[in-house]
Amino acid sequence: MALNPTIRLQKYLAECGLASRRKAELLISEGSISVDGKIITEMGYKLDPELQIVRYRGELVRRKKKHTYILLNKPRGYVTTMSDPQGRPIVTSLIKDLGVRVFPVGRLDIDTEGALILTDDGELAHKILHPSHESNKTYEVLVKGPVSRGKIKKLERGIEIDGRSTWPAKISKAVKQGPASRLVITIHEGRKRQVRKMFEAVGHPVINLKRIAYGQLRLGSLPSGSYRYLSREELKKVLL
Repeated sequence: MALNPTIRLQKYLAECGLASRRKAELLISEGSISVDGKIITEMGYKLDPELQIVRYRGELVRRKKKHTYILLNKPRGYVTTMSDPQGRPIVTSLIKDLGVRVFPVGRLDIDTEGALILTDDGELAHKILHPSHESNKTYEVLVKGPVSRGKIKKLERGIEIDGRSTWPAKISKAVKQGPASRLVITIHEGRKRQVRKMFEAVGHPVINLKRIAYGQLRLGSLPSGSYRYLSREELKKVLL
């Protein structure tokens, strides 16, 4: 039977729920994936899943018929990786008796709390994280000092961090609280420690940071450390 490659390996791994497409690329590059018994490290490799056998560290990889979607209120002190060489607690340890392996969509640094989606659907993760249709993310932030209207406008226009400008942000509900200010900021990107760096750049270090929404999907009253399952209708709100 003639081989008819139809799908890139990293896309297939994401569809199987092994990892997001970005993480799948890392697994390929580190030699963790084999096809028909041969380790594949080529990023553009294509295969026909109907004819070839894919394994992750020896374990068979297959497409899932039904995916799992979870919204977690991440507490401070947890890392959003699947393991941590420093032995810090990981977010998946908060998900009990699930029966399937899920991974975080994107990241929240160890000192940031709030909304975090976990899933076994790599394609959805790719859609949420890809710059071409990366969803908005909204944060409640407490910073040092009173933030002037001029600095708010500067942040909204875009500010240079790490050598390049941020996308325009939306800031609302700026309220002075004693020697600090509490604001709500919505950003389109997901650069590492972006919100913290933005406020540091205008002279207002972050005291506390909490993500309260992905797109139109809001964290609501979900207690810290708790999670709930998401419906397909709720997932549509993520990409708005």
